[in-house]
Amino acid sequence: MSTVRMTKKMRAVVIEDFGGPDQLAVREIDRPDPGPGEVLIKVKAFGLNHAETYFRKGVWGDVPRVTGIECVGEVEKDPSGTLPKGLRVATITGGLGRFRNGSYAEFVSALAGNVYPLETSLPWADLAAIPESYATAWSCLFDCLRLERGDTILVRGATSALGQAALNVAVHAGATVVSTTRNARRKESLLSLGASHVLIEKPDLSAAALDLFPEGIDHVLELVGNSTFRDSMKAVKRGGRVCLAGFLGGGEPVPFDILTGMKPGVDVCFFASLFLGVSPEFPASRIPMQMLVENVEKGFYQAKPAKVFRFDELPEAHRLMESNTANGKIVVVMD
Repeated sequence: MSTVRMTKKMRAVVIEDFGGPDQLAVREIDRPDPGPGEVLIKVKAFGLNHAETYFRKGVWGDVPRVTGIECVGEVEKDPSGTLPKGLRVATITGGLGRFRNGSYAEFVSALAGNVYPLETSLPWADLAAIPESYATAWSCLFDCLRLERGDTILVRGATSALGQAALNVAVHAGATVVSTTRNARRKESLLSLGASHVLIEKPDLSAAALDLFPEGIDHVLELVGNSTFRDSMKAVKRGGRVCLAGFLGGGEPVPFDILTGMKPGVDVCFFASLFLGVSPEFPASRIPMQMLVENVEKGFYQAKPAKVFRFDELPEAHRLMESNTANGKIVVVMD
């Protein structure tokens, strides 16, 4: 007599069809079963990221219908036996939302190399505000820009979740930070995070930066994107660096003449956390996740979520994210 194995189910928010936030719907789907090199995580909360709007719209091609590139939760099953059930963990990227179902679900199967065991007493919502934003900020500042104590850095797009994380990390590392915002009402909040100067965004913002530092700034973390990238290079001194890591101003290509668009002697790099753990050249193990969480617990970083939504409120959360008015990290907690 044969037996029929019943597939376990779970709730997930799926992309019904590529389009707007109303295409996100709660559905019941099969629960993933982790294979070798994977860990099944019971999702407790997750942060939202602009990459997920591109997945939802189909801008980056055919992607899994369950999106989400990060989460925090508890180990449900580790086939290797390395991580015990119930262990508190975080996971980021590793193909989540791009090549494999992501974290908008009750359970997610993540690459083991992208799972970080954590010792922390932070509430789930607070913990969920950390992983992706702070891992990306740390990588941009130290891997790409090679930030050192005493350096000057311009964080362009500083009121975003990634911008605030970078501001926190850079200030704690001993850098002088110039931050930008489109909204003058956000100036005081950026100063409270440790920014030495706050500039209001404009097309020739580099001129205002050079008024502050006539010899030029050491580095720029460019989060507004293509629309301001060339202007940002003008603010950097010879031997300095620019890291392009965001597209808050839109992803439209900019006509670019390398002879007139580039500044001689300035290094340019690009960073996207989607590469973490996918290629051996970008191991997720380089991220000191436990240290980042501890720095939040100690008050060195101010990482409270800007807004917390319930799982069934994801369409509303996406609308807020696309409005660029959240002024920080948007977090979703499971019911």
